[in-house]
Amino acid sequence: MWRYFGDNRMFLIGPRPAVLQNMLAELGQGVLDHSVFFSDTAARVKRSLPPIFKTVYGSDDDNTGQQVRDFHHEIKGDMPSGGRYHALDPDTYFWAHATFVEQVLYFADTFVKRLSDEEKQQIYLESKTWYRRYGVSERPMPADYDEFERYWDHMMERVMIAHPTAKYGVGYVTKGFPRPKGVSPLAWRVVAPVFNPMAAFLTTGGLPPRARVLLGLPWSDRQERRYQRFAALCRLRPVNWAWDRLPMRLRYNGYAQAGYARA
Repeated sequence: MWRYFGDNRMFLIGPRPAVLQNMLAELGQGVLDHSVFFSDTAARVKRSLPPIFKTVYGSDDDNTGQQVRDFHHEIKGDMPSGGRYHALDPDTYFWAHATFVEQVLYFADTFVKRLSDEEKQQIYLESKTWYRRYGVSERPMPADYDEFERYWDHMMERVMIAHPTAKYGVGYVTKGFPRPKGVSPLAWRVVAPVFNPMAAFLTTGGLPPRARVLLGLPWSDRQERRYQRFAALCRLRPVNWAWDRLPMRLRYNGYAQAGYARA
């Protein structure tokens, strides 16, 4: 888990975990009702990710897991179709965690190396240690990687929906990315024609086929072939050899660097 979660190449999967999280109706509704995601997407990312990284790369007795959990106490409300939601409902909370676990598995297997069954099992079992640091009910947590695969397939095929929050999160695929705060209009006019197609390619290609269908994202067989060729290029041994010899500060984010330095 440490080897892959803080790897700076993770951007290659696009916003896969965030989009899939919001395709669970209860989680998407919580974001819609309580988050600054719509008014300032970057601010939500900057607030949410650091404590999650500190949960993973912290020690058993010094991590931010319970802080992350406590952020969610007041995230609750009514579902449009009836019923209530709460971010700390075990099924809802575990789904959010599951998307991060699957993110690591997908990223490593797609853009670094083909993982063996033993490596997938190891990553999943380590993710259970990560989840326990939150102090949330373990009831929905699969026992091993095989069970996790079945859980994941069930969620994708039977539970996920095209919630408005998820649709908003991938709207730039067809409409273009809005100009980030702090970037001048002139600079964005120069950058956008290159950035937008690349962002759309990585975002759409980085989603499961079922999610693309539900969200109505355009994706052709030709684009799929291009995506797989790109992924295969990233997995080449010379590419990984060169990456592994870069300085740590270039390969990993600061939270991972701190964890490795302490350990």
